[in-house]
Amino acid sequence: MSTNSKPCQWAKVALQGIELEDPHPHTLLKEPIVPAKDSILDCIGNTPLVRLRRIEQAENLSFEVYAKCEFMNAGGSVKDRIGIRMVEDAEKKGLIKPGYTLIEPTSGNTGIGIALAAAVKGYNCIITMPEKMSEEKVNILKALGAEIVRTPTEAAYNSPESHIQVAQRLNKEIPNSFILDQYSNPSNPLAHYDGTAEEIIQQIDRVDILVAGAGTGGTISGIGRKLRERYKKHVQIVGVDPVGSILAQPDSLNTEICSYKIEGIGYDFIPRVLDRSIIDIWVKTNDHESFQAARRLIREEGLLVGGSSGSCLAGLLKIAKDIPPSKKVVLILPDSSRNYMSKFISDDWMEQNGFLERPSPLEHETWAYLPVTALPLQEPVTILGNVSCEEAVSILSSTSFDQLPVLDEKGNILGMVTQGNLISQLMSRRVRNQDPVWKAAYKQFREVRPSTTLAQLSRIFRYDHYALIVSTQKCYESAGSLTEKKIVSGIVTQIDLLEFLVHQHSSHHGTEQNGREHFPNDEGKWNSMK
Repeated sequence: MSTNSKPCQWAKVALQGIELEDPHPHTLLKEPIVPAKDSILDCIGNTPLVRLRRIEQAENLSFEVYAKCEFMNAGGSVKDRIGIRMVEDAEKKGLIKPGYTLIEPTSGNTGIGIALAAAVKGYNCIITMPEKMSEEKVNILKALGAEIVRTPTEAAYNSPESHIQVAQRLNKEIPNSFILDQYSNPSNPLAHYDGTAEEIIQQIDRVDILVAGAGTGGTISGIGRKLRERYKKHVQIVGVDPVGSILAQPDSLNTEICSYKIEGIGYDFIPRVLDRSIIDIWVKTNDHESFQAARRLIREEGLLVGGSSGSCLAGLLKIAKDIPPSKKVVLILPDSSRNYMSKFISDDWMEQNGFLERPSPLEHETWAYLPVTALPLQEPVTILGNVSCEEAVSILSSTSFDQLPVLDEKGNILGMVTQGNLISQLMSRRVRNQDPVWKAAYKQFREVRPSTTLAQLSRIFRYDHYALIVSTQKCYESAGSLTEKKIVSGIVTQIDLLEFLVHQHSSHHGTEQNGREHFPNDEGKWNSMK
């Protein structure tokens, strides 16, 4: 800043009461100001509809694409709409009143919507949520005062350990509790029939194609039904379903049943509120294309969206060649990037999960391109999930392992048991000596493939102490469905890589001095480690 700049004449006018012409240009408000609201709950809905001009140009699209920005709701997602609608409808029916406990199984966003309503209206709130869901969602829920119960991601919807069944159990145990149940509650699609769809109709002169992801199905069913009534056969409803889910039709689209990283869409059962008769076409999308598309929406359009928004864009681009010129397409962008700062927003997370390739700072090191199987690893030792926690402590002590994979009787991976985690859970009495060890298994662990390079492994070890080496095996089950089974090939730790690198370094540069070992940093240089 220049020290010789002249004082603002406008300030001089104000101070001295001199009547001078205002020296500054001003702008007028573009839209009418929204009056003050009674609470944040009154700020849910009326989200913008924005044209994606840069993506239209980049993809050379001959039709118009508009995005319904549901991430701009008060709680950050489209699920805010159903959260308040389900609560208020239940209040009108006399099913709940302030002081009751609201319980909801959710992938996170519906939980946030309900917790938001609960905080303002004076309800207790318990959210059951699979472990794969982001920590950002957990932290937001805690900040809103909700209690969170995490459940195994791999648990089937009808398993006693699933987030749905755990919610049912808690409902039976807790007096004056109520499950709003987004999966079967008609208030879910009605919130979109009455609200979201009506907004779209008023925001644009016509809709030729709607593209939306399907989770519970309330969003696409509610919007789709209203648009169908309005535009008859002139509107096409396109459902987006992740690879690994079974919502799409025909069933032949769902032959590959596997886990997926995308949150908020896809299920292993058909929710009651999903009206698949409304949907004309289903498109399957995978994690890689979804996350890349979500990043494009952020980078090219400035829309701070979550991963499932990328699924919608990826789904649209797959059918773009079949869309006639001049058509108007509306995409539903369900939630915000706020929920995924440690996930697909992070380059490190993207790279660790195989969704992003970056130039390696270790590209001149010959060892960097060796697979993880080049390390001299021990044969994998595993433990069955029905072994008691007391026995697990003994096994960990006798084998000198710090961690062991926990498997069920079919060889499926239930999690990892580590000395630290097991001791913590026993001391806090979250598990007892005779409880099966699967109850203490840690579900958040890093998996790598046998082909993972040592350069990739070194990046993973910036955040994790160990990784499970996992191979996959395709298996056909009844009705021709194809499932993916994971097989444990070994465990690799920081020490395994460190010893290998020290040996490599010693071979090429001589024996290290003064009892100090060396480890490559992010730039491929060697840092000393005591």
